[in-house]
Amino acid sequence: MVFYNQEKRVTMINKIFFGLLLLSLFGVWAACHSEQEAQTGAKLFVANDLEATIWAESPMFYNPTNIDVDIRGRIWVTEAVNYRNFNNDSAKHLSHPAGDRIIIMEDTDGDGVADSSKVFVQDKDMVSPLGISVIGNKVIVSCSPSVIIYTDIDGDDKPDSKEVFLTGFGGLDHDHGLHTGIPGPDGKWYFITGNAGSHVVTDKSGWTLRSGSVYNGGSPYNTSNTPAQQSDDGKIWTGGVVFRINPDGTGLEVLGHNFRNSYEVAVDSYGNMWQNDNDDEVDACRVSWIMEGGNAGFFSETGTRTWRADRRPGQSIQTAHWHQDDPGVMPVGKIYGAGAPTGMVVNESDALGEAYRGLLLSADAGRNAIFGFRPKPDGAGYDLSDGSPFIASTPTDNESYRWNDVVENTEKWFRPSDVAIGTDGAIYVADWYDPIVGGHQMMDSIGYGRIYRIAPKSKKLIAPKIDLSQTSGQLDAFLSPAINVRNQGFERLKTQGPGILPSLTKLLASENPYHRARTVWLMAQLGEEGINKTVDLLQDDDAGIRLTAFRALRQADRSPLMDYAGKMAADPSPAVRREVILALRGVPFEQSKTVILKLIDGFDGEDPAYLNALGIALKGKEQQVYAELIQHAGNPEPENWSKAFAAIVWELHPDQAAPALKKRALDEKLGIADRKKALVALGFISTKEAALSMLGLLASTDKEIGGSAQWWLQFRKTNDWKSYLNNWQSPTDKTLAAQPEVLNYYEQFKDEDNGLDAKRQLAKQLAGSKTGKLYLIDLAASELLPEVMKEELKDQLLTDDDRNFKALAAHYFDANDTVSYDVDEVAKLSTDADKGKTLFIANCVVCHKIGAVGQEIGPDLTHIQTKFDKKAILDGIIHPAAAVAFGSEPYLVLLKNGAAIYGLLLSDGPVVTVMDTYGKQYVMDASTVAGKRHLNTSIMPSPSHIPLTPQDAADISAYLLLHDKDLGK
Repeated sequence: MVFYNQEKRVTMINKIFFGLLLLSLFGVWAACHSEQEAQTGAKLFVANDLEATIWAESPMFYNPTNIDVDIRGRIWVTEAVNYRNFNNDSAKHLSHPAGDRIIIMEDTDGDGVADSSKVFVQDKDMVSPLGISVIGNKVIVSCSPSVIIYTDIDGDDKPDSKEVFLTGFGGLDHDHGLHTGIPGPDGKWYFITGNAGSHVVTDKSGWTLRSGSVYNGGSPYNTSNTPAQQSDDGKIWTGGVVFRINPDGTGLEVLGHNFRNSYEVAVDSYGNMWQNDNDDEVDACRVSWIMEGGNAGFFSETGTRTWRADRRPGQSIQTAHWHQDDPGVMPVGKIYGAGAPTGMVVNESDALGEAYRGLLLSADAGRNAIFGFRPKPDGAGYDLSDGSPFIASTPTDNESYRWNDVVENTEKWFRPSDVAIGTDGAIYVADWYDPIVGGHQMMDSIGYGRIYRIAPKSKKLIAPKIDLSQTSGQLDAFLSPAINVRNQGFERLKTQGPGILPSLTKLLASENPYHRARTVWLMAQLGEEGINKTVDLLQDDDAGIRLTAFRALRQADRSPLMDYAGKMAADPSPAVRREVILALRGVPFEQSKTVILKLIDGFDGEDPAYLNALGIALKGKEQQVYAELIQHAGNPEPENWSKAFAAIVWELHPDQAAPALKKRALDEKLGIADRKKALVALGFISTKEAALSMLGLLASTDKEIGGSAQWWLQFRKTNDWKSYLNNWQSPTDKTLAAQPEVLNYYEQFKDEDNGLDAKRQLAKQLAGSKTGKLYLIDLAASELLPEVMKEELKDQLLTDDDRNFKALAAHYFDANDTVSYDVDEVAKLSTDADKGKTLFIANCVVCHKIGAVGQEIGPDLTHIQTKFDKKAILDGIIHPAAAVAFGSEPYLVLLKNGAAIYGLLLSDGPVVTVMDTYGKQYVMDASTVAGKRHLNTSIMPSPSHIPLTPQDAADISAYLLLHDKDLGK
């Protein structure tokens, strides 16, 4: 075992974790962490007062995606052995033909290691389930397209009934589908989904959620998705969504949307929702607090465009990726770089020590770590900058260490898929264990997995025996560290009615604030007496309790909502006032005007969460609010707007503000930041007047204003202002020339009256032009091109001077295009990173960025060494189509004028935007598009088409495995 000094560890860890604040609960994280070695040689780095042990491992279970803890302290596991069998040869990987399984494991003798494992259920309807919650005798499984509830009535650990609770979720056998559901402190169930829609889900009262986006791909089942769908609440929800629902299946309510792929929602006892979201391989993974009704900002608001299509000049990738410069988007939270975030939970227990209470634990399979964040109230939102790796497998003291020094670095095979708190208060971590993460693939052929247990060194944690038939047992369950166990206590205590209030009142004095908050939710559901006691708590000294009381009353007793809101509108806490603002979303403006204006007066002009809350609450009421706000502020001239007033107008961007915003943008007495902010707000108004106002800004003598105006006109000409700017021609317009002859050949070829000889001549005509060759790809993909004809055309297509097209043609025209190098053999070659750098710059930067060098067509590879080991990187180079990254799925788009383009689909809907394989973007009216075909391949050529030798591939992998500080120079 290696021990090393603090200074070296701090330097090294800062590099590994990309500059995260490495402050722990007591100081520098590195100074209080030690290396714990488990039975099989697996190592985890945890705090000095904690220890990590392997609690269970294969063959007790395989490939864990999610875990939960029942009232007996047992761990339940969802397996995904059959994960993406369309990508993973079931003959070479562990496979369960009867379906994936749910496993129950138990430590029967209390020695800290599981010794019992049993199969609860195996079901063909479970294909890579991603979530499990065990609540009493109900086992709630999230497995797109459905939420399935298995009920064990007789307690024999076998299901006696199976119910499809909800269905219609996208993402079958896709990790961007439906994720775990958990009970909140209000007793409702909270679920979150990824963006592999469309999600069209009807609850048991008949209310239908519809959420979609421009994203298709990642699975042969995810072939259609529709953005801009309206749900039964009249709202357009986009991409991944978080929602809650009553346990009886009624009352589905969307709480946030436009996530990329949040793996879990963690709901704490205050009712705060937390999420971690993955990125498009651009170092923009994040952890966020979710504001109710919030737009998380991955796609454009209605899901018709990707962030790349919306990226503005000068915007950083991280800002554009989450639309952070757009009004109506919730604050991003903490962006911590590259990764693959998975399960998360808030530790509300004192079992590990009071110092660890309140730690937001966020697993990241890509970073081989469980991050620990300590959220701090920050105005109306939360500051998540106090975060560091709490559990990790990779620290080392050798600063010159290179991942390519070894063929396999198994330290990086630690792939935490979930984290949970046991009834004993220990932390349990599920480890998927694989050399690769992301790209919808796995390389571990035996399905090996582990569960780690993290517990104090100084005391033994024991799972309590809880008797729910007794009030004392119900209270024990209610105070349990395990989320779903405390829900059982909540429900049992609730059945006792107001008679339990004396016991609950005592809990309000608990030293643990989470116990106090939990109690508030329960009191509010105990009839009039409980509600009255909760109303009293609106005056509590603790802002967190006041906030929780308001939330609980809002759900339990909505009739006096305006009375509650009026009382709390001047609360000294911005977070409490934010909650009041959000509560007024569904209240007509005339009824809420007095309170809203009071809440607006409480805005300091800077707090982004407070401003976003106003935007959420006043959506659809912007025109009324603006007219009232102008009067309320004393009718100021645009140049005299206060900071707060200007920010609110930016957030709401009401139609009638267009002239004033134009005036501010042109006013040279204002700072350039204020002027550009006004211009941006103008860009988000969809009216003709706004378009004409932006045209007026083109003549500005300030190049920044004139240049920005031109970008907005070019951008909005493709969407909101399309009908107003038909006669305006931008100097940057890119159009595809008509190809009538090519279209004629193509249509004749499809005519069934033409025989083989005629079609052979038509195919030769198509093969004579670049565009015609793309039409031949379409015919081949449609299986309309006879094999004999494909053989005749092969040489002409495979000798094209465009290597990207040549690689595409090989996929459809070369039956021998399966020749590749053996990853294991290439991994054994000695390497030269300097040669690899030369090869990478010569061949790869046309699509990939590394450091400050290259293009942003494919994934950014700057930090790839933090996510993949040597073999995984080699596999990506040698087999590029095996695991295509999200956002890199190629499309072939055919136009009605005979033109064609091959590349990445950036937006869909009324306007279609495609970026070709060299980075040029083409914007087309949807009415001009004849068809779009998702191609089941990669835009990245295989080594034989670049060309690269096995040694070249090995050298490039060596370069990519350099520490990130050495890349891109």
